[in-house]
Amino acid sequence: MEDLKDFGEPLEFWEYFYEITRIPRCSTHEDKIREYIKKEAEKLGFQTEVDAIKNLVVRIPSNRDSEGNKLGVVLQSHMDMVCEKNKNIQHDFSSDPLKLKTIEIDNEKWLTAEGTTLGADNGVGIAYQLAIMKKIHDGSLDFDTLDLDLLFTVDEERGLSGASQMDKNLISGKYLLNLDSEEDDRFTIGCAGGRVFKAEVNYEKELISTPNLRAVKISISGLLGGHSGSDINKNRGNALKILTEIIWKINSKYSILVNSLEGGNLTNAITREACAIFFLEKSQWNEVESFLKKITPNIKDLYEGTDSNLVISIELLKDFTDQTAFSQDFQNKLIDLFYLIPNGPISLHPTSVGLVHTSLNFAVVHTLENVIEFKVSTRSLAQYDKDTLFEKLKTLLKTSGLVINIEIVTIYPSWPPVFNSKLTEISKQVYKNLFDKEVIIQAIHAGLECAFFSHYYPDMEMISLGPDVRGGHSPDERLNIRSVSKIWKFLLTLLKNLAQFNE
Repeated sequence: MEDLKDFGEPLEFWEYFYEITRIPRCSTHEDKIREYIKKEAEKLGFQTEVDAIKNLVVRIPSNRDSEGNKLGVVLQSHMDMVCEKNKNIQHDFSSDPLKLKTIEIDNEKWLTAEGTTLGADNGVGIAYQLAIMKKIHDGSLDFDTLDLDLLFTVDEERGLSGASQMDKNLISGKYLLNLDSEEDDRFTIGCAGGRVFKAEVNYEKELISTPNLRAVKISISGLLGGHSGSDINKNRGNALKILTEIIWKINSKYSILVNSLEGGNLTNAITREACAIFFLEKSQWNEVESFLKKITPNIKDLYEGTDSNLVISIELLKDFTDQTAFSQDFQNKLIDLFYLIPNGPISLHPTSVGLVHTSLNFAVVHTLENVIEFKVSTRSLAQYDKDTLFEKLKTLLKTSGLVINIEIVTIYPSWPPVFNSKLTEISKQVYKNLFDKEVIIQAIHAGLECAFFSHYYPDMEMISLGPDVRGGHSPDERLNIRSVSKIWKFLLTLLKNLAQFNE
């Protein structure tokens, strides 16, 4: 990788970001990154506080002695990252540093990681906060009247639990700047709410007694995946939906016995890989292989231009030792259910062109001992629609004929957009003055922690921003190097303007 000095200003950002990529920080495992931030802040003489759920705040007081004319501003990011890697990559997210490299696409330099997620979501937010903290300490930055709270939350990627369970007294202020957005030409001022549920279906397997059966594996791979909110309208293939479509068609045409279904890891990621193992008559192998070759082009045509690297493979498993399968009745009901579960955009916003209003992500299926576990994520900008979709899903599960236990994993509210807030107007003007362009003000379909903050602090104005990040929640994640400096310049100018408006 290049010398960090070649990445542009501020050098402190890149130094911190590099250190962050060396610290394990998967969701619910933020102890090391929190301790790093805490020690760095205390070394520079700033007070820190940790709440019961393990969120961290660093307090940087105004240099004004009197209480008058002080303005509270919160800069917020989350400490955890999505830990995804390609199957052929050897990487232990609990201990290994990320392997960074630079690439060039369309004459733009990007920072990425070799075969894993980069953690720019939300490592860039952490690095911005720490760079500001350091520069305030060494005197090269002075916001005069601003009392800054640097808030670092836990477990955003898995279920927003850091924000949802935060001590309400941890922060205070008039404005909150969330540093978790991924496009440098637009600011987010609203987001969808969501519900994630886990379902479990008990099963009993039967021993295979027919001697001429052979174990077969079908695999789906090569998909882009991506964020199950912001990328849900991009026609990206969901490996589980493709797999269950194929298995349903084979099951309806041939006598197969399913051993297992597997796919997905995270509810906020579009599933990139999935596989199924089943048994069929030895004499049917050539027929099934030909049938799959016949339907594969039709499936690939659906994703031409969005997932052109889709791979659908089938193989005989010569050394497969688990000679058990689901009962025919259980298997048929399960495959029918998975085939029918909707996926992707359910409805579009009635007035905002192109904005997804309600969606569903069929995210995870695991065949565990005695239990099939699957997870589904739903999102909507309206509580009514979110509830209605969940009611429809429960009805679908009920009509499957299977005994299914449902557990709600996460519920988070929407963040209603306010298009004419003072913070939004100041931000628009600062962007226009700096870059001679109008910034895009938007609401998004993804969930943001601001949804909880807006409920806790109804008088606090909020906005979300960040540099260009592409391929989030997948091993293709990359950070635009030039964009980091752009957002840094904007962020400092915005803070100085907020301080001046407070005079």
